Amino acid sequence: MSIIDFRRPTVFTDPPAVAPPLWTALPRAAWPFLVALAFALVMQFAVAPHINQYIASVMINCGIWIILAISLTVVNGFTGQFSIGHAGFLCLGGYVAAAVVYYGTYHFFGDFDFHGGRLSFGGIGASPTAWFTWGDTLFLAACLVGALVCAGVGWLVGLPSLRLRGDYLAIVTLGFGEIICILMQSTPEQLSNWSDTPITDVSFPKQFIHLGGALGFFGNPVYTTMFWVWLFAAITLVVTIRLKYSGYGRAMLSIREDEIAAQAVGVNITRLKVRAFVYSAFIAGFGGGLYAMNLGTINSADLGFQKSFDLVIMVVLGGMGSISGAAIAAVILTVLQELLQSPPSLWPWGFVAAAVLAVMIYFCSSKPRKPLIVLASLCVIWETMRWVAQLTHQQLSDYRMVIYALALIVMMILRPQGFFGTREIWSYLPRWRRRRDAR
Repeated sequence: MSIIDFRRPTVFTDPPAVAPPLWTALPRAAWPFLVALAFALVMQFAVAPHINQYIASVMINCGIWIILAISLTVVNGFTGQFSIGHAGFLCLGGYVAAAVVYYGTYHFFGDFDFHGGRLSFGGIGASPTAWFTWGDTLFLAACLVGALVCAGVGWLVGLPSLRLRGDYLAIVTLGFGEIICILMQSTPEQLSNWSDTPITDVSFPKQFIHLGGALGFFGNPVYTTMFWVWLFAAITLVVTIRLKYSGYGRAMLSIREDEIAAQAVGVNITRLKVRAFVYSAFIAGFGGGLYAMNLGTINSADLGFQKSFDLVIMVVLGGMGSISGAAIAAVILTVLQELLQSPPSLWPWGFVAAAVLAVMIYFCSSKPRKPLIVLASLCVIWETMRWVAQLTHQQLSDYRMVIYALALIVMMILRPQGFFGTREIWSYLPRWRRRRDAR
């Protein structure tokens, strides 16, 4: 009979700790945010000085729409709800942030001028010597206040989602977006030293209801730069990806797949739906602050249901639930709208970009033939349209919205599930790596 030596490790030994040690967990948790900070600094001080103002504004718009598209993905893509009033959060957050910066600047500094540092300097006038100033603090606080206000309103908007779904919820969110726009257009005139009612005659708390009405809110100091936009775009990307792969995110995805089954296994549907709306509204409100401080003006007439539909198109085109897909779709649609203003020729750099994209498709797609044919067809169609327009002496920019709509139709017919479906771009490993892993 064998005797068990209990001094040796056996199956009864305590299993090793699952959680990693703290000294390795903290660096792994922090390194994406450090990369985001480094990337934003490169964009601000290495890229922005070497490009013209137009290209810089397009890149800033791309970053803002990435933030907004990712925020809508949490509601429409994660929990499977259908919100088409997301521009209302953009409008509300933008107006709140603009009012805080505008009236706060006058209250603290006695004027309406720019008081930021080098991180918020857009390249017009003399460069500030300080990196970060009290003006930057006011700008960030304004964006945060706008985000918190939107989060509170998002909680109220999320409550109907507990009893409504599908088209009915879409109607509710669409009505919310229109209500916000109408309320902003019904506010009193903006206060200033030259307005009918001087700003000195109104107490500081009551100044925040004077948002310009139908004329919009204008004259704000411009603080949004390449640094702030791409810093918060990268942070939004990192935080939302971690949310997707966390326990909360997987529970949200289960609601999208089958709400009844998710509830049967103990998922708190009520709590997660409301939290999805709150998180989405918070991010959209922050993006609204960046939007308002980009050009120094904001008008609710430009942020109606059309902007909400643009955001829905970005989410659907990128793939319902795909964070990277929504970000890429936001960049493509933003750039496409600008290119159609004056359609350029693909020669030479357009063909270079198409060749690089073709190489990436070949190595990253398991079935590259169809995407490559589509890419080649798009290049041929683009150059053919320019050639026909030159022969007929027509301006191709006059038909930009027709071309834009046709491009969306073609992309959705060829790829109805979006660019990446419910997966992320890094899920498409190169074919050689998949073969190696299969062995």
